[in-house]
Amino acid sequence: MSTKRSVTISSTAWPIRGSFTISRGSKTEAVVLNVYIEEDGIRAQGECVPYPRYDESIASVTAQITEIMPALEAGMTRTELQDAMPAGAGRFAVDAALWDLEAKKSGKRAWDIAGIDMASATTVYTLSLATPEKMEQDARDNQDKPVLKLKLGGAGDLERVAAVRKGHPTARIVVDANEAWSKEIYETLIPELQKLGVEMIEQPFPAGDDDILKDLDRPITICADESCHDRKSLPALVGKYDMINIKLDKTGGLTEALAMKKEAEALGFEIMTGCMLGSSLAMAPAMVVAQGSQLVDLDAPLLLSEDCQPGLIFTGVEISPPEKALWG
Repeated sequence: MSTKRSVTISSTAWPIRGSFTISRGSKTEAVVLNVYIEEDGIRAQGECVPYPRYDESIASVTAQITEIMPALEAGMTRTELQDAMPAGAGRFAVDAALWDLEAKKSGKRAWDIAGIDMASATTVYTLSLATPEKMEQDARDNQDKPVLKLKLGGAGDLERVAAVRKGHPTARIVVDANEAWSKEIYETLIPELQKLGVEMIEQPFPAGDDDILKDLDRPITICADESCHDRKSLPALVGKYDMINIKLDKTGGLTEALAMKKEAEALGFEIMTGCMLGSSLAMAPAMVVAQGSQLVDLDAPLLLSEDCQPGLIFTGVEISPPEKALWG
């Protein structure tokens, strides 16, 4: 018979190397929430990043987890968790800790439990929104990164992309507008971005105003991010997007993410595995989703000046599967 679980919650602020800027603002640290589950002498862990864009905060997510803590300590399963908490950051941290617990108790790796073959993954490298001159220099400074993801913001975006192309002529380029474009910007930029070799555009329009994509040409792959959360999101994305960005902080964990990936692929979507700005502990479960994804965006630890220990092992932008001591 299993001993009673104990669950603890804590928060950590990881400093960012310089700053990280998107169309909605800048930050100099990544504030994460950690969940630890102890059972039978085994300590398991998970991490999430509460996101203000989705009305989340450290306080609100802590309250969500605290509400289910008695049931969690009494033995709540991952399956039961899916109905006990809504999709979002809080459920991700708990779900990740439960996967980690199951792996450590069984002696298996989490991906073996999920029935997925695990290999290393190559991540894109993100350049923050800045002036064209700054982004050109950032591109020059990252000649070893084969795929660059550019954070854009509306006005001046063509100049930014052209500057990055000048700074790193051989890079594959994807861009993320973070909901900052209008129909006019889209129609003006598309032919120019084609000339610059842009391969994908992430969330050009606000999530509530993206029906316009049904009537626009999409010669460049369009990826849903803010419009895409869990499986319930998928029907509304058909006919508007070509790719979806699966982030475990949005799906509410690996359990839902794997089910969502399968359903999305059946609907014909390409898959991008993404992340919020957190430590390697939040990236580790996403590595399971990254297997077979067309794009992987799990570079957050490379953008931090400090990471959890042990962290993921990066060889340039190639990420090795997580060690047992980290997760899963």
